[in-house]
Amino acid sequence: MSNKMWGGRFATSPDAIMTEINASIGFDHRLAAQDIRGSLAHVAMLAEAGVVTRETADAISRGLNQVQAEIESGVFTFSRALEDIHMNVESRLAEIIGPEAGRLHTARSRNDQVAVDFRLWVRDTIDHLDAQLRGLQSALVDRALEHAGDTMPGFTHLQSAQPVTFGHHLLAYVEMLARDRGRFADARRRLNECPLGAAALAGTSFPIDREQTARALGFDRPTANSLDSVSDRDFVLEAMSAAAVCATHLSRFGEEIVLWATPQFGFVNLSDAFTTGSSIMPQKRNPDAAELVRGKSGRVIGALTGLLVVMKGLPLAYSKDMQEDKEGAFDALHTLSLCVEAMTGMVKDLKPDTKRMKAAAGAGYSTATDLADWLVRTLNLPFRQAHHITGSLVRMASERKTGLEKLSLSDMRAVEPKIDETVFAVLGVEKSVKSRKSYGGTAPSNVRAQARRWRARLDKELKALGSH
Repeated sequence: MSNKMWGGRFATSPDAIMTEINASIGFDHRLAAQDIRGSLAHVAMLAEAGVVTRETADAISRGLNQVQAEIESGVFTFSRALEDIHMNVESRLAEIIGPEAGRLHTARSRNDQVAVDFRLWVRDTIDHLDAQLRGLQSALVDRALEHAGDTMPGFTHLQSAQPVTFGHHLLAYVEMLARDRGRFADARRRLNECPLGAAALAGTSFPIDREQTARALGFDRPTANSLDSVSDRDFVLEAMSAAAVCATHLSRFGEEIVLWATPQFGFVNLSDAFTTGSSIMPQKRNPDAAELVRGKSGRVIGALTGLLVVMKGLPLAYSKDMQEDKEGAFDALHTLSLCVEAMTGMVKDLKPDTKRMKAAAGAGYSTATDLADWLVRTLNLPFRQAHHITGSLVRMASERKTGLEKLSLSDMRAVEPKIDETVFAVLGVEKSVKSRKSYGGTAPSNVRAQARRWRARLDKELKALGSH
């Protein structure tokens, strides 16, 4: 028996393997709410345009609301034989209201239907992710204010470079997440056009009002080209690209937490809530949440790559290959959401060992740049000459296995006779960070000001959302 939703041209049923490879209901059931929302807007427009009667539109709307209630309550039965969410919903609608259900698909194709469903889903997901990312920023800002003056080593090449504050380090991720949110916002703005009414690929001869359905679904406008409307998936690619960049940021932070939690670093401790133990080594406390955030970034990046490969060779307009757009996107954006929640929990949970951080901040001659800067400011030496003198003093201190601040004034004058006792004022870790007052620098006063600026900005965003 051929498929009753499209099988008039066919005399027999598809082969079992064809049914298996063709069915998408196993994953596109996630679009149920968006599918019904789009159908409600479509049938309301059809009634307004006089394409269907008000009585038919009302019956279809009541039936769609019943289908949605059944899905939300868990009593709805999804059928693989009906292939996808669109035909599952329409089939159940027909059981509820009878043959008039068939009028819902007037002036519409599954091509523009899935396009609008997916845009709605991506838009909803971006809004959810934005709220989560704001929450992570808020948690980071709170911790940055708490630790604005606590010193730690700043690294380049994973070698001690210059001292910074822990608050300054955390605010670096606040800035990254702000750019991530900006990328998602840009993607949302560009996707916010409604493809409904493009039909299969060429539009429709029915007197539809695409502006009406666009407004009803919260889009800025209808899409302008019917071919592009049904064959475009760059709105998914752009959202997944933003997700991949965001996941990379989270992965980097996860890697730092993994390092900081080792006995060798000992910078932070995570509670039982975000660690696990070993089945054989009873002493172990593994930062598995951070490791999983780091690992799951690969899934997000891989999903983006997968869809790029799917789309790269497709001619206009719709091809069944495009059914592969959903599983990767669903998984990637869900994975990112999970990682953001886990990272927010870890940020709130972690306890920095500020004494250990401060001790490490002075290791590796991290105030050498301060010494070079002092030589430039005080002795008016060219920086390259100051760099060479400082390098010689670092070598001397290293050979004696001592810190720069432990060298005597006579030791320093043996390398540069003009050095005087005021040099020791710049060799302390806390003095170093306090001196970095340039905009964006690590001085505690800067960190507090930046954190307060972010707190005010995030609070303003929440207040604005609450007023809508």
